[in-house]
Amino acid sequence: MGELFQVGMGDYKLAKPPDKLITAGLGSCIGICLLDPKSRIACMSHIMLPCSPNDKPIGNPGKYADSAIIAALDAMKKMGADTDHLVAKIAGGAQMFRFSGNSSIFRIGERNAIAVEENLEKNKIRLLNKDIGGNVGRTIIFDPANGELSIRTIKEGQKVI
Repeated sequence: MGELFQVGMGDYKLAKPPDKLITAGLGSCIGICLLDPKSRIACMSHIMLPCSPNDKPIGNPGKYADSAIIAALDAMKKMGADTDHLVAKIAGGAQMFRFSGNSSIFRIGERNAIAVEENLEKNKIRLLNKDIGGNVGRTIIFDPANGELSIRTIKEGQKVI
């Protein structure tokens, strides 16, 4: 039996079977799970915001969709993954609070989801499945052995994608 590696907000971690990756508290945040199907090297990122600020150096690349994916690719390559054949699953991006008005600035979950999907496509990473949106928080566990992403919510129970 392997270890369960906790991925905190704005962080990313790597694992190989029999280890698994877990992150809790995905509200508007998105959990990005990348997997090299051949080596079974996996990475989970818990991103908080769509894009890194252009006007200052990034202190924490795992915080943003664009820089988290780049950092994950670099870390996976160093561990021996073939990053030309990665696949992805994502979860999160909920709208946890109601705001009046139509400004997209308050729709962080939706903006995060769009940014993650755009950056996956930009980096030629195939998105296999997703569980995004809604108004419930999620806890996810990713198993690199079989590529299953287990998603648990208080209101909806558990499912696997």
